[in-house]
Amino acid sequence: MLRTALIAVILLAFNAEASARPVSYAGGWTLIEDTDRQSTTALIHYSPSASYSFGLRTEWDRGADLIFVGPQATWLAKRWFGPDHQANLYFWGAAGLVTDIGLNPRGDRSGVQAGMMTDWETRRLFLSYRASARDFGKFDQSAMQAARVGFAPYEGDTGELHTWLMLEVDHRPDGDTPIGVTPILRLFYGSALFEAGWNVTDDAPLLNFQYRF
Repeated sequence: MLRTALIAVILLAFNAEASARPVSYAGGWTLIEDTDRQSTTALIHYSPSASYSFGLRTEWDRGADLIFVGPQATWLAKRWFGPDHQANLYFWGAAGLVTDIGLNPRGDRSGVQAGMMTDWETRRLFLSYRASARDFGKFDQSAMQAARVGFAPYEGDTGELHTWLMLEVDHRPDGDTPIGVTPILRLFYGSALFEAGWNVTDDAPLLNFQYRF
């Protein structure tokens, strides 16, 4: 029992710096910005406990000229610990207002989104999968999924710069280019995460930022 507890504490310590987390520590705030080949999303959330978070989501779908604004809830459903690895399973949902900002705007309407995320990692290897769907009524009804694999060229200690090299493949069946492939550089330092990549199939950038406070 003591050995298991010690392993859990150690893994929590290094994974706090080695992984992007949609749920923070109890009482923590997190600011997240994600830009991929389809959308730019900003999310600020508060975690009353280490198992769930509540926040405000703003998402601009650049291709569809839609903006979504509404509250989001995220739940850490399961966390697994091993001798040298950790895995997590999250679910999230959001509901709010969708606004058409195109050249011929069609007004506003309500919209909902939901998704799941799971990841597995050691200090040198990383695997993840996520999927989401949205119902924006007459504006849009679509789904996507993405998988990512990565490795760290070195093991960084707590307080040092962590570097990860990753490759993400995403599937958006309703898009003009259904399959996207994006090499990514991920950097961690302290409470900040930064990712930069380029989608080689859709010729579009990926820029992500996260900060916990």
